[in-house]
Amino acid sequence: MFIASMAIQARAAELVMFEQAGCAWCAVFDREVAPVYGKTAEGKRAPLRRVTLGAPLPADLAFIQVERLTPLFVLVDNGREIGRIRGYPGEDHFWGLLGALVKKLDTAEIGGGRARRTQNASRAVSRLPVI
Repeated sequence: MFIASMAIQARAAELVMFEQAGCAWCAVFDREVAPVYGKTAEGKRAPLRRVTLGAPLPADLAFIQVERLTPLFVLVDNGREIGRIRGYPGEDHFWGLLGALVKKLDTAEIGGGRARRTQNASRAVSRLPVI
């Protein structure tokens, strides 16, 4: 049962790409990354979902604060935003930034309570006086 639950959570994550016609950096992404994205661990974990900027936002994505720039990549999971990549920084940087977002996704999925405890502990430490 636990394994099935993990698989459902993994499918719930998506990388939403906001794009528009005439976007030169969207075209570069389409050449450099899009052909292989679905075959990667990241692509299997968070499939790419394309949304056209200016078109009505799908109801299940209404929580996303859309920006005017494209491409805009937003990693979402179970109705919440995990993080975003603004623009396309080139293939190498894109994979590095996406990797960092997937790590945040992993942290968020490790029983949110643990993540909250870690955050609270780090806040407590940051309030300690410097000697």
